[in-house]
Amino acid sequence: MRTRCPACGATLSLDALIAHDGAREALVAVFKLSGPLGSAVVRYLALFRPAARELTMDRVAKLLGEILPDIQAQRIGRDGQVFDAPLEAWVWGIEQSLAARDAGRLKAPLKTHGWLYEVISSYRPTAGQTVVDGAPRLSSGKQPSRTLSGISALENFKHG
Repeated sequence: MRTRCPACGATLSLDALIAHDGAREALVAVFKLSGPLGSAVVRYLALFRPAARELTMDRVAKLLGEILPDIQAQRIGRDGQVFDAPLEAWVWGIEQSLAARDAGRLKAPLKTHGWLYEVISSYRPTAGQTVVDGAPRLSSGKQPSRTLSGISALENFKHG
């Protein structure tokens, strides 16, 4: 079965992905991320792709391996300080990185995660903000639905 990367457009056989050590590690890491965060991380990885060539699967696995422990811990270290980094901070930080690239304020390809970590260290949730499926949502003042509350509880249980 052929697959296409949504970030870089490369096509590859799923069998080849699973057989390759780096690709398999990358797939395992991405499968640990779900919803908006998983999608954001895939788009973020495109910031590391050199203009003249594709990212290797070994490089993708290395990049994911560098940030996955911090995503799971929901904390980052920056300039000798530790900052809370809830999942919505990661999504927000990645969106800020992509917007900075689009505005010409961030030059790709990135070499490290330093820019993202600097942005996440400045994350401050806004008043009235809640998290649904790992993405920030503004509260409407209404009671949350029991279905959404149940789904959120299951997600928290799965990740807890």
